[in-house]
Amino acid sequence: MSNKPDQPNSYRGRYSEPLPTSNFNDDEDDFQEFEAFDNDLTPRGFAPAGGSLAVQNVDMLRQRNSPKHFTNEYDIENLVVRRGQQFMMQVTFNRPLADGDDFQVEFLIGSNPTASKGSLVVVTFGDRKGGPWEGEIVEHQGESVILGITPTANAIVGKFRTYVAVVAGSGMQRTKRDTSTDLYVLFNAWCAEDAVFLANESERREYVLNDYGVIYQGSLGSVVNRDWIYGQFERGVLDACIHILDASRMPIYDRGNVIKLVRKGSAMINAQDDSGVLVGNWSNDYSMGQSPTSWTGSVKILLQYANTGVSVSYAQCWVFAGVFNTFLRALGVPSRVVTNFSSAHDNTGNLKTDLIFKEDGTPDERNTRDSIWNYHCWNEVWITRQDLPSGFEGWQVVDATPQETSDGHFRCGPASVKAIKEGLLCHPYDAGFVFAEVNSDLVFHKRDRFGTLTPYRVETDLIGLAVYTKALNGNSPVDVTLNYKYPEGSTEDTATMTRAEEYGCERDHSEIPDNPLSVSIHAEQVLLGQDVSLQVNFTNRSISEKTIKAHLAGSIVFYTGVTSNRFKNHEFSVTVPGTETITQVIPVPSQEYTPHLGSQVSLNFIVTGKSEEDSVTGIKVLNLLTPNLTVQLSGRSRVRHMMYMTVSFTNPFNFSLGNVYMAMEGPGMMSYRRRYYNFIEPQGSISWTEAFRPRLIGNRTLVAVMDCNNLRQVMGVAHVSITG
Repeated sequence: MSNKPDQPNSYRGRYSEPLPTSNFNDDEDDFQEFEAFDNDLTPRGFAPAGGSLAVQNVDMLRQRNSPKHFTNEYDIENLVVRRGQQFMMQVTFNRPLADGDDFQVEFLIGSNPTASKGSLVVVTFGDRKGGPWEGEIVEHQGESVILGITPTANAIVGKFRTYVAVVAGSGMQRTKRDTSTDLYVLFNAWCAEDAVFLANESERREYVLNDYGVIYQGSLGSVVNRDWIYGQFERGVLDACIHILDASRMPIYDRGNVIKLVRKGSAMINAQDDSGVLVGNWSNDYSMGQSPTSWTGSVKILLQYANTGVSVSYAQCWVFAGVFNTFLRALGVPSRVVTNFSSAHDNTGNLKTDLIFKEDGTPDERNTRDSIWNYHCWNEVWITRQDLPSGFEGWQVVDATPQETSDGHFRCGPASVKAIKEGLLCHPYDAGFVFAEVNSDLVFHKRDRFGTLTPYRVETDLIGLAVYTKALNGNSPVDVTLNYKYPEGSTEDTATMTRAEEYGCERDHSEIPDNPLSVSIHAEQVLLGQDVSLQVNFTNRSISEKTIKAHLAGSIVFYTGVTSNRFKNHEFSVTVPGTETITQVIPVPSQEYTPHLGSQVSLNFIVTGKSEEDSVTGIKVLNLLTPNLTVQLSGRSRVRHMMYMTVSFTNPFNFSLGNVYMAMEGPGMMSYRRRYYNFIEPQGSISWTEAFRPRLIGNRTLVAVMDCNNLRQVMGVAHVSITG
């Protein structure tokens, strides 16, 4: 066993300073912008006549404002505020204000700010009319004044440049460009007039302020937790999110519209067609980047993209969802990651999921276009929908994983969850696609040698088995399936499906003869490398005995439902008496599947059978358990005091692990760290300790991940309470 420092492309230690924003903060440009705004300017360097008012200093009062705006955790020197809510700033003049003095504060964003589009805002403090933001003098302190400024609840979101201008005769004397007075304006879930207003305080703290989360993977019955660092307050992340909007060429004046912003973000988080943040990869070859399972969170990804301008490799659905969640929360949009278990991917556009089988009952993978993902992760955002009829506000689905195009780009949403539940697929955006993911019918077809498809089974309850998201104030899952659909077979469900058909949801109404036979597969979840025992249950609901010729196929399966490396073909017969169930136990020794796993940890078993004219099919996906990392913390758990994190692992397998990467990270405590090991021998151990000083108080989380070519999904987590 040996180790060496991280590879050059890891970008470790490059983010000690905030990323520069790309809002074109050039002094000369600003001066030219004012020329367009006011043709009678006082030149720079103007020396006021004796007694004339002049600005000596501008203080944005970050320490005073940030707690009231819930932005004090942003690791940034500038003031960050939420729109629709007053903030204070202090202006110091060369003398106390007198009657007749006139001044204004000006906020600019973008390269060509104009008042008509909201990108140049003038705030006045007397009888003279200003722009839409409100201003008042809150307090006089000799030569200084405390100003209260309230951005509108629909203000542009982004980074503004701040100037104070004093009326001097027929012109203006403005302060020089000062980056320390730049102002970040975010969406405001605490403001009732903002489109992202969320009334519940616990939900605001979870869906806007929590910088750590849990994403659920696996399959229903064997759910796996994946800890994820959102890190929206970490240094450089907010600027990186603004950079994404700049890179998208999204007009500045549209950035106050949350619907347009989240739709643009959905497209830009993937790099499928617009040089966005992440490159998707659903193969076993990640040699040109990092595997999707190796990430601890979003921070490194966003900073690397903003620093290089190059899309980051690689991602799968939970990575797209995790990074998108960081983008949304950083900008103030309430958001959460949800997981849909048994998620349909409708490639044929008919809003039903078609699985095709050959005449002998084996899967016809060549002709099957639709697929069922073991799970799929997307995001929900909480917004009002002024573009929709009343009743469709609240949670909206947005999805950054590139699956299908929407208006010419790989993106999805926002789609109203309420509209999906009611089958009202006419409402924008992409409600039909999401409806198929959670509520489509699963149709089994038999394909004869002439290519003719004959449906022989329709299942209405196998798609969207459950939709999970993280609980408030906890890490356990909450089932939100009933937000998306009514209970199967209920009157409301029937009405929903009828409405969905009216809006183009094609269903299969073929007359399918009643089949008295059925088959199901059960297996206990085991640790990777252990033997598997399958219990195949055949049920005969007729009164006559049935002899079934059956076939079991075992394959390695990606979570997207794509199978590879078939490792088992087993044919057998079973006779089932009338009205009885017979169980066939089929052992699967570990040596049968282990050599074929590669980087996957899921096995797919399909049992097909035929008895005279009746056919049966049963499918089981078994997620193998992986060992955990051991994470230990030591030191004094106080802000700015030295602490230590130790991550250790012992290889429990009879084979070596090669090209091993370990990473650790904790928002508000430790920046991303990474280490490489050539190999870990069977029963060999590694241990790695890093020192850090916590930046933030409260309940904090550190996450560690180990990843290598022949073992993935190895994680560890530590929770700690940091005091002041």
